[in-house]
Amino acid sequence: MKKYDIHLFVCLNERDDGRPACGKKHGEKLIDIFKEFIKKHNIKASWRVNKAGCLGICNYGPTVAVYPEGVFYVNVQTESDVEEIVISHLKNNQPVNRLLLENASIENK
Repeated sequence: MKKYDIHLFVCLNERDDGRPACGKKHGEKLIDIFKEFIKKHNIKASWRVNKAGCLGICNYGPTVAVYPEGVFYVNVQTESDVEEIVISHLKNNQPVNRLLLENASIENK
């Protein structure tokens, strides 16, 4: 199995009971956008973007986990959010503070 320098997991969990779910908030589209921007910004590290099931923090979704650091981004909504993560975190090794789980509150979701 190949070891990746950067491994992103994008939650695609869906629920039919009315509770929040990342997959219903454009999680699938986020995967395509991450791949596009990683290529566009010429990230040299070996990388992979994967679909993920529930990451356990649905109230803050859409959620993206970055490994090997174990960084969780929440409320990732737009192409500009994704591009900021790619440039700041993946290219320059600086996490995007405003999207970090530990900086999130329910009121901000």
